[in-house]
Amino acid sequence: MPPTLILINPWIYDFAAYDLWSKPLGLLYLAGYLRHSGFNIHLIDCLDVHHPKMISSPSMKTPVRRSYGTGKYWRKKVLLPPPLKDIPRPYSRYGLSRKVLVEELESVQKPAAILVTSLMTYWYPGVKEVINLAKKIHPGVPIISGGIYTRLCHEHALENLGADHVVAENNPVSILKILAHYNITAPAQLPYSGKALYPGFDLLTKNDYICILTSTGCPYRCGYCASHFLQPELVRRDPEEILEEIIYWHKDFGIRDFAFYDDALLIDCDTHLVVLLERLARLGLDLRFHTPNALHVKEITLEIAMLLKQTGFITIRLGLETSDFSIHRDLDNKIAEGDFERAVNNLLKAGFTSNQIGAYILIGLPGQSVDSVFDTINFVAGTGALPFLSEYSPIPHTRLWKKAVNHSQYDLVSEPLFHNNTLLPCWDDSRKDKLSALKKRVLEIRQNCK
Repeated sequence: MPPTLILINPWIYDFAAYDLWSKPLGLLYLAGYLRHSGFNIHLIDCLDVHHPKMISSPSMKTPVRRSYGTGKYWRKKVLLPPPLKDIPRPYSRYGLSRKVLVEELESVQKPAAILVTSLMTYWYPGVKEVINLAKKIHPGVPIISGGIYTRLCHEHALENLGADHVVAENNPVSILKILAHYNITAPAQLPYSGKALYPGFDLLTKNDYICILTSTGCPYRCGYCASHFLQPELVRRDPEEILEEIIYWHKDFGIRDFAFYDDALLIDCDTHLVVLLERLARLGLDLRFHTPNALHVKEITLEIAMLLKQTGFITIRLGLETSDFSIHRDLDNKIAEGDFERAVNNLLKAGFTSNQIGAYILIGLPGQSVDSVFDTINFVAGTGALPFLSEYSPIPHTRLWKKAVNHSQYDLVSEPLFHNNTLLPCWDDSRKDKLSALKKRVLEIRQNCK
């Protein structure tokens, strides 16, 4: 028998969490790679809303699921961690009950190693707790932790997680080397019936949707985004390979909903996305596509908008951030005056409704005024799109990081919990007090659009 590896997507500890086409895609790709390399993989998704052993209780009610596979997670209220003890908001653990997770870990006899991923920097308590639990159940088994948090806050992860190895790079080959360091190897290329390097979505209990990644990296260097640090180069997959993957999940698993995870889906689209969509259009499959990571507005011509409509795009999200172009000069160079209005107009002409077109508006930027956010909300509404507030989270290794540290009342450098966007960590109390008014204005716009 080949060695068994347990791969874990940990709990989320936060003030709020929502499944907006949220899957641990990096971990799933790693699962596919390691399975193809000859290992037996046992995947535990602590955020699994469909786990058969989860049942409703007074403390954990069945999550409400919504259109296209999105919805709430299982949730249990917990005590605030000490650094956040003065925040007057309920705090929760999102995901499986502790009992179910323990049973999942105990169901694997003699695992060779346990790999735990991470995402948001301020979600590290869930990573740490899962590692501690795994150590108790499988003492002596090497525990390897990787993911976005371990790369952005590597020193903090080394000091706090308690893992045997903390990964600082994004390369599956490096995982094989780490496993070999613990004398864990497997015969390569064992017979495997699935698609070799597709992410291991089939290892999950149930799939409401599939996340598709057509490229990694982004040519822009937006001040609030760490994409350039995590993925320095723009690398794109062959459109034919992407098409085959979409057909695979649709034909073999009955999936209709696909969420694109790209940071730069429309960049050089004539030789990339357009090729894919034209092939999809000829096949006439009944699919629905979503863009939760946002599209670059300057790339949305009328021809592109019509092709998106023709091939089944349902959820269009646009990266605006702000309509204040004096701020844009500090944030990014991806949009010029008139680009956003033109993009929305092209989408409307192509047949999209206002309810399908949303614009992300960054709120809580260091030095940003409340009036600037109000102006952007009203600007978006005036174009026929819907505004979506996106609270800014300070991220290490970004161009805005030092400015964020200087504007925050919290110790962002020493404690990643203070990166939490719910705190609006770079706004003072006078601006935070206006948050409810901003949200009220957004709600009014959405209600008038129904």
